[in-house]
Amino acid sequence: MGDRKNMKNLMSMTNFRFLRYFSVVLRLIPLQPQNSPFGFRQLRLSALHFAKNENEKSLMPLKSIMLIVLLFFLLSCTAKRVELPDYSAVDVKTVIAERKNIKGVNATFYIEFEKNDSTMTGDAAVTLMEKSLDLRIYSMGFLMAEIKEKDGIIKSIPPADKNKSTILVEGLRNSMLWWLIKDYGIEEQNNSYLIRNSSQKIVIDKKTMLPVSQTIELDNGRELRISYDEPANSNGFWYPSRMKIALSKYVVKLKIKSISSIPRSAQGQQ
Repeated sequence: MGDRKNMKNLMSMTNFRFLRYFSVVLRLIPLQPQNSPFGFRQLRLSALHFAKNENEKSLMPLKSIMLIVLLFFLLSCTAKRVELPDYSAVDVKTVIAERKNIKGVNATFYIEFEKNDSTMTGDAAVTLMEKSLDLRIYSMGFLMAEIKEKDGIIKSIPPADKNKSTILVEGLRNSMLWWLIKDYGIEEQNNSYLIRNSSQKIVIDKKTMLPVSQTIELDNGRELRISYDEPANSNGFWYPSRMKIALSKYVVKLKIKSISSIPRSAQGQQ
């Protein structure tokens, strides 16, 4: 009987201590990310967790360090916000006239080429001017396609059909060198300007003075559609870093990695 009574008293004391220190365990549970992507070492549940107040206080610096590390990780993963330019007080004609001093660009970009349900991806490099283009497309470091154009004559290796050549040549030229539009008129809208001529329409954002979308009418009723996103800056040269070009069943998506302008004063450039 005495043994049973002692056992009962021991269990009662254990339950009381468990309830007393259960809140401590709950506070320490967030410090147990054994399978988390952060890779922290798990703190084992041991008698230390059921220690009295003095030992519990000794864990507070560790908890603070873990919190600081977590906050640092979250802040490092936060996307940096780009401070966009504000040209709302500048005449759009002035902006286009200044851009016309740029006759071309050198650019590298990620490219995604879609046709129907198939998709091809790769990296590309282009030297692009008003009347010439030199484009190379790579996959896994190997040259997969090369397109050259000068004065309207296109050479492609491997050979490309008409729509594919058009979307890569005219699509790239008009999307990147949009300011080369000729004989245009301007219509002011709420937050944008509509720049248009007989075959081309460009919507320009009033604040950034960068294109939002573009439509080009081609022969046989075909229409080249371009959309822009994510303005970026390269040494003071602002440009949309994402572009989507669509023609018939083809869609080309670009993510520009680097770009530099070629001024008209530059010699030896074709």
